[in-house]
Amino acid sequence: MALWDQLRDLEVVIEDVGTEKRSVAVSTQFTRVTTTIVLSGQGEVGRGEDVTYTAEDHDWFPRLLPPGRATLGALGTQLDTLRLFQGEPKMGASSDYRRWAFESAALDLALRQNELSLGAAVGRDYHPVRFVVSTRANAFAWLAHNPELELKLDPENDWDRAFMERLASTDRVRVLDFKAYYTGTPVDVAPDPQLYRSAAELFPEAVLEDASLDGECGEVLRGEEARLSFDAPIHSVDDVRALPVSPGWLNVKPSRFGKLARLLEFIEHCQRNGIQMYGGGQFELGVGRRHIQVLASLFYPEGPNDVAPSEYNAGNPRPGLPSSPLVPPAALGF
Repeated sequence: MALWDQLRDLEVVIEDVGTEKRSVAVSTQFTRVTTTIVLSGQGEVGRGEDVTYTAEDHDWFPRLLPPGRATLGALGTQLDTLRLFQGEPKMGASSDYRRWAFESAALDLALRQNELSLGAAVGRDYHPVRFVVSTRANAFAWLAHNPELELKLDPENDWDRAFMERLASTDRVRVLDFKAYYTGTPVDVAPDPQLYRSAAELFPEAVLEDASLDGECGEVLRGEEARLSFDAPIHSVDDVRALPVSPGWLNVKPSRFGKLARLLEFIEHCQRNGIQMYGGGQFELGVGRRHIQVLASLFYPEGPNDVAPSEYNAGNPRPGLPSSPLVPPAALGF
């Protein structure tokens, strides 16, 4: 039985809708803002986090009319007609991010009202979650603090071979994210065939994420398909089918899919086609972080999951940070 079919008829009663805004000053140039959708009914509360990146898009939220009793499938149909932003969002992906906040909140509430965990609802067991630490700061400082950490790093165009050899000698780099599919963001990295060549050679076991396959960059990575992965271009199974290669890996960011049904279809497609998965984060400040950890626990616990606890986004290396693997969740809800 398909995963979505196990959830679509789950009933939910929504009596009230609210929002909770959170923000963290990351730097003088960037304040991270997210908004949690809060759905309540029958004495239970369900939450889902909108990870839209532009702060001003969090100033207005739609009012979801309480539908009384409905199924998750019927609620999804209602969301298809909901105006999610007052005007056009600053980023096109934001519509999926906000849609996911409503869908994940409704799922959380429905599970709690029916006294279920997500694992129980889909008939799957929870497992300890291996996680990597994604950082654009000093990787060596993190490893000096904890030599057992596994890392996800973003290669920069100014990485020279000596620096990359030093990184490779640590044997702790599990994913290299080339960021080739971002445009107009602070994390853009221009595709560089020499950078790709050195990365593929010096990190022979690392997953290579979001590398450009155009021109010489694609030639450099020919034969590396089993460790290629994609993130930013993937929002549905159709996007996977449209890739120019058959990748060995894919990064799963639930908020990119917008709809729960679309996400679950994607997970099943990967399972059927032997594509390995690992979870990815969106700098969540609230419940969204737990949601990506729960999905990893159920479907891809042993991958190099970029779902480290939020404490890793809140400062420098320091004592007391959680270690990998994460303990499986045991609570009701999402």
